[in-house]
Amino acid sequence: MGDYYQTKKETELGVLIAVVEKQTPDKLVKEHLDELAFLAKTLDINIRQTFAQKIERPDKRTYVGSGKLKEIQSFIKMEKIDLLIFDDELSPSQLRNIENEVKIKVYDRSLLILDIFLRRAQTAQAKIQVELARFQYLLPRLTRMWTHLERQRGGRGTRGGAGEKEIETDKRLVRDRITLLKKQLTKVELQASTRRKSRTGIVRIALVGYTNAGKSSLMNLLGKESVYAKDELFATVDSTVRKVVINNLPFLLSDTVGFIRKLPHDLIASFRSTLAEVREADLLLHIIDVSSPAYEDQIKVVEQTLVELGGNQIRRINVYNKIDQLTEETPHPENDTKQKSIKISAKTKQNLPALKNLIFEEALIEHLKIYPNYIQPQSF
Repeated sequence: MGDYYQTKKETELGVLIAVVEKQTPDKLVKEHLDELAFLAKTLDINIRQTFAQKIERPDKRTYVGSGKLKEIQSFIKMEKIDLLIFDDELSPSQLRNIENEVKIKVYDRSLLILDIFLRRAQTAQAKIQVELARFQYLLPRLTRMWTHLERQRGGRGTRGGAGEKEIETDKRLVRDRITLLKKQLTKVELQASTRRKSRTGIVRIALVGYTNAGKSSLMNLLGKESVYAKDELFATVDSTVRKVVINNLPFLLSDTVGFIRKLPHDLIASFRSTLAEVREADLLLHIIDVSSPAYEDQIKVVEQTLVELGGNQIRRINVYNKIDQLTEETPHPENDTKQKSIKISAKTKQNLPALKNLIFEEALIEHLKIYPNYIQPQSF
């Protein structure tokens, strides 16, 4: 079954497509397509063109209108495009209809993100989580993914017997694989839960934020060991936990997978054990890439995801990162009135001492809940 989800490493030519409501500002459309292009680049896909259509609602059959689809088809033939990427999750019938029209590979946003996670996963747990999410996504789409399997399976010795379509056998194999992966994930989650319970008696802080906001870079600054950090989406898929000490106060710091708009539901469900680091934290550091033109929208995405995870009631500090990249055209954000906040640069270490002080103050509040008789050390 492994051949079903391998991704090619060679560069492919792609086209991005978005359908938005008529009142959507052009600036917002561009930001969303720029993010989709960044996702595609992560999989070595070279984007040659973008198409955006403003209509009341996506076409039920082909997502875009018939006229726009013909325009896209002409571009595909002229530029020899390898694949289309849609900025939404498409239904199995839409995917099948579009692929029948364009005769090339079609990705939607969910499949693109799943493939990135598949490439990024390092630990056994993360690999199981991604594989499970991807098979759950693919199951209703097998007729699109492998239309060459529609020929009749016959002859002696075949698993399903004469006359059974290969696609039906493949669906059964995928269902069996999903069942096995769920059992494996349950076992891994139990082990992870046991490890988390063993951490009682120490404050737990989790880094959360939109993907590529700088969580791993900050993790490296606060912790003693290095974790992978790079200017790319979903550089971190596996949850990383480090013991950190600030002013003689120890706590556990977790780096979690970045959030993103329209994160596939199956992926959130599969990563529930990893994201338990967020739910069970005493304090959250919400890392915000303030240099992004869409940072306010990204804040909303993170806050909504925290609601879905059941972590929205946890105290948190908003850490506005990348202030070194701000210009006069991108002014500093206004001071928060609802949350404690600080503006920093993980790259230049600007305001890092002030951030450590703030973390210490907030972590101390949680520490005193565990150890009421704790004697506060002198400030450094």
